[in-house]
Amino acid sequence: MKPGISVVGSVNMDLVFRTPRMPAPGETLSGHEFHEIPGGKGANQAVAAARMGGAVSLIACVGADGFGRRSQQTLQQDGIDITHVRVADDCASGVAGILVCDDGENSIVLAAGANARLSPADVTAAQDVIGAGKLLLCQLEVPMETVQAALACAKRQGVRVVLNPAPVQALPEGMLAQVDYLVVNETEAGQLSGVAVQDVDSAAQAAQALLGRGVGAVLLTLGEHGVLAADAAGQQHFPGLKVQVVDTTAAGDTFVGALAVGLGQGLDLRAAAAAAQYAAALTVTRLGAQSSIPQLAEVEAFRAHAG
Repeated sequence: MKPGISVVGSVNMDLVFRTPRMPAPGETLSGHEFHEIPGGKGANQAVAAARMGGAVSLIACVGADGFGRRSQQTLQQDGIDITHVRVADDCASGVAGILVCDDGENSIVLAAGANARLSPADVTAAQDVIGAGKLLLCQLEVPMETVQAALACAKRQGVRVVLNPAPVQALPEGMLAQVDYLVVNETEAGQLSGVAVQDVDSAAQAAQALLGRGVGAVLLTLGEHGVLAADAAGQQHFPGLKVQVVDTTAAGDTFVGALAVGLGQGLDLRAAAAAAQYAAALTVTRLGAQSSIPQLAEVEAFRAHAG
């Protein structure tokens, strides 16, 4: 059985520029190439979960424009239920401008567009879908009050919550205590815990601080240095996997989606994190957001070869 997973989050069209390096202020830099690729943290995580074997429903908002229509079409192609993707007639779809350097690192500028229109009322309209799933995934590219409503809806119905607090910002009091699985990178962990994350030891300190604020489990992604998983039973560091980095866009989103499917299938935290790490590692070997997210068979083959 495919585990039911609902996602409350953003849908963007990514405008991706490949560049030799990041331009300096005031500089005009010749790039290599340009791509339009469906993205947005909510949509990316939904696609990752669907490709890893989840039965996924997305609660989101897009504009009545070409980007919005294209995003809906690509989501449906991955078998995602878009019944609760609302179309806002009076604003544009969300857009992300992404610069990707030759070393694979990226810089992103967001224009929220219709993502800013996703409301608690949209969550209420989808409460039966959320309640029917095993897990709810949320991020912070939609209004905070909408995320809060989604977490409250899940908690009322006994649904486990995965929160990826990105872009990172101050969280309302008590919000972390509603989170079963918190997925953060070094920057996010540092800002939310007050502990600067520079290595595995400081990552462990940050994770413990976050657990102390009521989080059920912390997954702290460390880029090439792997992943730290921590909960009440202890912690485990999974070293990074050796791959050729092309573009790090959507690696974290792929990790979240794959983690949710593993948890929904009954894997424990460590087994689910290990499996998700392989999916994320394969993602960085390809360009773009949803265009880089692998299928389950690809991840299984990669893991078998790496092992």
